[in-house]
Amino acid sequence: MKQDMVMPKMGESITEGTIIKWLKKVGETVEKDEIILEISTDKVDSEIPTPVAGTLAEILAAEGDTVEVGKVIAKIETEAGTAPAKEAEKPETKPEPESRTAPVPKPETPEPAPAAAPAPVAEKPVSDSTKFYSPVVLNIARTEGIAMAELDQIQGTGINNRVTKKDLLNYLEKRTVPQATQAKPTPASVQRETPVGTVTDGVEVIPMDHIRKKIAEHMVHTVHTSPHVALYIEVDMSNIHLIRERNKNNFQKKEGIKLTYMPFLAEGVTSTLKEFPYVNASIDGGNILLKHFINLGIAVATEQGLIVPVIKNADSLNLTGLARAINDLAVRARDRKLKPDEVSGGTFSISNFGVYGTTIGFPLINQPQVAILGVGALKKRAVVVNDAIAIRPMMNISLSFDHRLIDGALGAQFLQNLAAKLENYDPNMTL
Repeated sequence: MKQDMVMPKMGESITEGTIIKWLKKVGETVEKDEIILEISTDKVDSEIPTPVAGTLAEILAAEGDTVEVGKVIAKIETEAGTAPAKEAEKPETKPEPESRTAPVPKPETPEPAPAAAPAPVAEKPVSDSTKFYSPVVLNIARTEGIAMAELDQIQGTGINNRVTKKDLLNYLEKRTVPQATQAKPTPASVQRETPVGTVTDGVEVIPMDHIRKKIAEHMVHTVHTSPHVALYIEVDMSNIHLIRERNKNNFQKKEGIKLTYMPFLAEGVTSTLKEFPYVNASIDGGNILLKHFINLGIAVATEQGLIVPVIKNADSLNLTGLARAINDLAVRARDRKLKPDEVSGGTFSISNFGVYGTTIGFPLINQPQVAILGVGALKKRAVVVNDAIAIRPMMNISLSFDHRLIDGALGAQFLQNLAAKLENYDPNMTL
């Protein structure tokens, strides 16, 4: 008996996934829970296991296809012993779509007047099944001020000609670029079609992988959306440096992880965000969304690219709890073991480029957030303290923020308060 394998739901806000690679071919046997394919969402790449053991009978969605959650992507021929159970499930599954589609026309037929009344365009994506838009697409359209009538005109490349995030971003890019500039990409697009590995005049053609494409789209979107402003401040990390040096060996023995500077920064950030809630907000059209919770994103560099796992309710954790959470998410990010929900819902992010020796930088905002903290390398250098020159471990921290919501004064006050918290840790603290 053939068992349907569907596109799994990878998180509350995830409505579709793109198939990156099938790891099995038609005719090959698979074990239950064996990884059979890799998919990518707007949030993260994931490895998908088989629901049953058997033989891969059909592949219904090819690599590169974007498929709606719940749609059948493959069929697995199960063993005879399991066939009756699967057979019993299949007839139950089929009537459900029929029972769902049957009631839809019924309310519309007897009540023609109410059906004609809700003419406003805003209801279109909800009520018209042929014009369904994912939450991601609707959010971008709302942010960019795209009316529903205009959205309906965009040619979609997704399943059933649905408009995907990529379609909308491409449309926005073309819409905002002057005609003279639009003519220029033609040679570049021809070059991108050159066979992979081709070397012409010393130039090798290497296609972007799926994650790099997503990062590129996200970066273009954030620059297009937010007018970025950045400030930075110097922080004397002497007290934190003393705490770390005195506690790091016992901390590693007790917790099994290294004590870094990041938990101190995270704790300082969560505390400061409570005093400056607008830095922890987002913008929805003409409204400000104040978040009464702090979900802290920590940028992690992986072999596949930059990813930002999120510590949910970070303000409820103490220093040790933050250290555990940061380490756990970083390890699983590098091992590609994160769940989509663990890279979504962030309200503020930290990017630590200091691990590579960079002393200062200004990261791009992680949409739809309105600010991000940049952390530079800790360096010992000469500073003036009480009119005397002293050698202190100094760190530059920066704040990139969305000038639509955060003014320079607010950004500067946030940095000043955060710096004061970091400089005033009790040097005698024991962890």
